[in-house]
Amino acid sequence: MTTVWFSLRRRLFGLLLGGVAAAWLVTMVFSYIDAHHEVDELFDAQLAQAAQTLLALATHDHDLDIEDFGNTAHKYQRRIRFQIWRLDGKLLMRSENAPATPLTAADNFSETRGSDGHWRHFSQWNEAHTLQVQVSENHHIRDELIGHIAWRLLFPALFGLPLIGLWVWLATRHGFASLDGIARQIASRDPQQLQPVHPPAAPEEIRTLLESLNGLFQRVEHTLEAERRFTADAAHELRTPLAALQAQLQVAQRARDDDERNRSMSQLQSGLTRAAHLVDQMLQLARLDPESGLPDPQPVNLSTVAEAVCADLGPQILAKNIDFDLEAEPEAVVTGQAEWLRVLIRNLVDNAVRYTPEGGQVRVAIRCNASSIDLSVSDSGPGIPVEERESVLRRFHRLNQGSQPGSGLGLAIVARIAELHGATLFLDASSITKGLDVGVQFAGRCTAP
Repeated sequence: MTTVWFSLRRRLFGLLLGGVAAAWLVTMVFSYIDAHHEVDELFDAQLAQAAQTLLALATHDHDLDIEDFGNTAHKYQRRIRFQIWRLDGKLLMRSENAPATPLTAADNFSETRGSDGHWRHFSQWNEAHTLQVQVSENHHIRDELIGHIAWRLLFPALFGLPLIGLWVWLATRHGFASLDGIARQIASRDPQQLQPVHPPAAPEEIRTLLESLNGLFQRVEHTLEAERRFTADAAHELRTPLAALQAQLQVAQRARDDDERNRSMSQLQSGLTRAAHLVDQMLQLARLDPESGLPDPQPVNLSTVAEAVCADLGPQILAKNIDFDLEAEPEAVVTGQAEWLRVLIRNLVDNAVRYTPEGGQVRVAIRCNASSIDLSVSDSGPGIPVEERESVLRRFHRLNQGSQPGSGLGLAIVARIAELHGATLFLDASSITKGLDVGVQFAGRCTAP
C-alpha cells in the first residue's frame, strides 16, 4: 500500500490564499456589476435631463430653424448628439455630429448598433405632441468609465494578493514552528529514550496527538522492560537446570559400574525433560507477551478441549492413582483461540495432578451460568496460602512446597491467556480438602445443544 504524503503547511497556505483570492474575486465581480448598473442609471438620467431641457427650450421658442451647433471640442461632447423634430417630420435643430435622419424610431430609451458605433438613445415628445427631442450618447463613454472602475478594483488585488500571500506564508511558518521543534526533538532521540515528549510550546490542536504518542512511548517502554525482565529471569532459571545436567553428565562419565551409570543417565533424562518443559513454557509465554489481542478468534467448545487435554494427561493421572472427575456441559462455547485455551486448561490440570499426592482427588468442571461460562480445576494438594495467591501469578515465582518440579511459569501463562480472552482468573481454597481451586470465568452464555 502506497502512503500519500502532503505538506500541511502548503495545504493551509493554499486554502487561506485561495479563499482570500476567491472572496476578493467575488467582491470585485459584484462591485463591477453594481458599478455598471449605477453608471447606466447615471448616464440615462443625464440623457433624460438633457432631452427635457432641450424640449423645454424648443417649446418656448417657436422660431427655431434648422441649425447645426458649433464645434464640439470636448472628447465626451463629440460622443453626445441630439435632434429636435417637429410633428410634420421637419428637423428643427441638431448637433454638429448628428445625422439629418432620426437617431431612433423608438420612444424613451433604446439602443442601436451600426457602422457609427453603439449608441444609447432617449426620445421624448412635449405635452402638445408637436415637438420631439432625441438625445444619443455613444456607449463607449460608459464602457470607458466602467473600464476605469474595473481597473481601480483590480489594481489593489494585483498588489494586495502577493502581500497577503507573503503574510499567510510567514504566519503559517511561524504557527508550525513548534511542530518542527517537536519533530527535531523526536528525531534526535536515541532508541532507548522513550520518556514522554513535553515541548515548551505546542498548539492545542496537537495535544491529542502528543498524548497518543506519549502513550505509545509508555507502552513500548513497558514492553521492553518486560522483555528485559523476562530475559534476565529466563537466564537465571535456565542456569540451574543446565548446571544440574552438567553435574549429572560428569557423574555418568565417572560411574564405576553400570548400575551407577544407569542411575545417572536416568537422572540426566529427568533433568532434560524438566529443562525442555521449562523452555517450552518460556516460548509459550514469549509468544503471548507481544500480542495485543486474539489472533483470529473463533467459537471454541471448551468442553471438547478439556476432554482432549484430560485424555492426554491420562497416563499421569493413572500413575498416581488419582480420583479424577471431569464434569463438562457440552454446549459451553466461548470465543477465543483454540490452541491457547488448550494450553490454559493443560497448565491448570497438569499443576493439579502434579501437586496432588497419590490417591488424591482432582475435579475439573465446566458449567454454564446466566451470563458466563465457568471453568474450575480443584485438587486435594497442599494449596496456596492467601498471602501468596497474587504472587504466584508472576513469572518464575515458585512456592517452597517440597520436591515438586516446576518453573513458576504455569499460572503466569494461564493469567496471560485469560487476560487475552477477557476472562477473570481467581484462586481460592478447594472445596475438596485443603487444596487449591483455580477458576476462570469467561463472558457469554452456553448455546443450545
